[in-house]
Amino acid sequence: MTTPRWSEAIRTHYLSGAANQFLLFGNVQDRLLLPGAEESASPVAIGNLPDFLVEHQLRKFDLVLSYELGAGLRIERGNELFRQLRPADDLPGEPAKAVAYLDYFLRFLINLRNLKPNSPKPADPTGPEIIAEEARPLAGRNFHIAFVLKAADLIFPRTPNGLNYQLSAIASVVRAWSRETHFLEQNLAVFLLTENLNDLHPLLATNSRTSQIEIEMPDAAELLDAFSFFENRYPKALANFSGAPELPAGRLAGATLSSIESLLKTREFSGEALIESDLSDLKKDLVEKDAQGLIEFLEPTRTLDDVLGSEAVKTWMRQDIDLWRQNDLEAMPMGYLLCGPVGTGKTYLVECLAGEAGVPVVKMKNFRDRWVGSTEGNLEKIFHLLHALGRCIVFIDEADQALGSRDAGSNDSGISGRVYSMMAKEMSDTRNRGRILWILASSRPDLIEVDLKRPGRVDVKIPLFPSHDRTEGYQLIRALGKRYHLDLPKDPPDALLDLIPELVTPGAAESLAIKTYRIAKTREVDAVEALRDCLDEYQNPVPKDVMDFQIAIAVREASDLDFVPAIFRERYILHH
Repeated sequence: MTTPRWSEAIRTHYLSGAANQFLLFGNVQDRLLLPGAEESASPVAIGNLPDFLVEHQLRKFDLVLSYELGAGLRIERGNELFRQLRPADDLPGEPAKAVAYLDYFLRFLINLRNLKPNSPKPADPTGPEIIAEEARPLAGRNFHIAFVLKAADLIFPRTPNGLNYQLSAIASVVRAWSRETHFLEQNLAVFLLTENLNDLHPLLATNSRTSQIEIEMPDAAELLDAFSFFENRYPKALANFSGAPELPAGRLAGATLSSIESLLKTREFSGEALIESDLSDLKKDLVEKDAQGLIEFLEPTRTLDDVLGSEAVKTWMRQDIDLWRQNDLEAMPMGYLLCGPVGTGKTYLVECLAGEAGVPVVKMKNFRDRWVGSTEGNLEKIFHLLHALGRCIVFIDEADQALGSRDAGSNDSGISGRVYSMMAKEMSDTRNRGRILWILASSRPDLIEVDLKRPGRVDVKIPLFPSHDRTEGYQLIRALGKRYHLDLPKDPPDALLDLIPELVTPGAAESLAIKTYRIAKTREVDAVEALRDCLDEYQNPVPKDVMDFQIAIAVREASDLDFVPAIFRERYILHH
């Protein structure tokens, strides 16, 4: 069985003495394979993260206690030893009392360790030196003890401005376990489990003496172990992959083990076997479910061949795709910025690029939330999922609004500034090169922070334009009209040409094609006459001054003037 990297990291930090407190974040709610008695043994069961910690990571510890809001304190390992140490204690349930009890218990163990074996009971014992008669034979021992604090963000939640005395008080107690010398001399390991770091009280989330360890989504190697384990449990569901778990393991990377197990249980119950063609759709459904509506997958059914014009742009993109396929990542961009007026087909181009590259497109949806810390927590969840997907394109539409601002003021309690900081850090992480291609789209790229558009985050800025003359506008309408079986002649009739508006965008052209189709069907006229009726007194949906302004911005943003048609170069560079 493959030992998770995070498990090895915990072992290294603890045994080296580098840390005794571990903040586990990320995919902490998932199911995990539980190994046998030996490190390399095959998995014998499946459980959750606390099960893995108790049964595997901490199996040699003398005593393991856990705390969860609602369930209270529990003895997970060493029940008999605990009752010998504290024979008459009732375990508290309320957070402040539970933390105080754990702190007292730690100090009790330190006193017991410092007590000489077989020392006589003091005549008048007072304070924490009181040692029960049952515990005196254990004097001088330094026990290995661990605390597992489940859903730590519910026990120590982040609050507005941190203004909560009781929360700060109990968080400072837990932080002290990683700092004070007498605790460090105790064989102590403390685990705080939280899905998102931003949901946790800052005294614990930013503790420099705590080792922060991300529990990543299962990769292909971990899923390979999982499907080998599931094969005997769900033989009907996995009948088509018997003895060959590599295919589903590779194709479903990015989904949680919990969602995969749930799927297999459903298929096993119904007797419906998985087939290879199911896997892509299943991955999409499972990942979207795990993301809780924060992302969605776009279905790439087109390629760059379906993009009209923009030859220089398509050539550049195809070169990047070739580098990607060859795994030659030195010149592979970290991201694109697509800019241009409203309706110029930015989303359409992304779908075509994804179809050409053969990778999934993930669209970030509205991750902003009104609750303190929720927006940052949502972003953390999205990043965890993206890291597990393998190669993908991440599309952020209306990036000028979604990406936040360095100096957003106090109107949004600093959310925009924190979003900006998180996005800037993630987009510049060189470990993502060749794994995540960021594509930002905006009709107002001038409102996106300059730092987010710099090379190393966005290496290529591609402008998209409306038609530059009436003939091109007609050809755009004609091409889109083919979807509705409109029989328009190849060359524009003279009666139509003068009616074609200037600066037709793909969005406007599609709207005209639909209206032409409607008129042709309802009035029973040919396509040319229907289009002439549409164009009569037609008004462009985007005012010309707005269109000119957005074109000028797109020209200025272009990273290469080869992307800009000559007519727009002349009009918006030479004349402005």
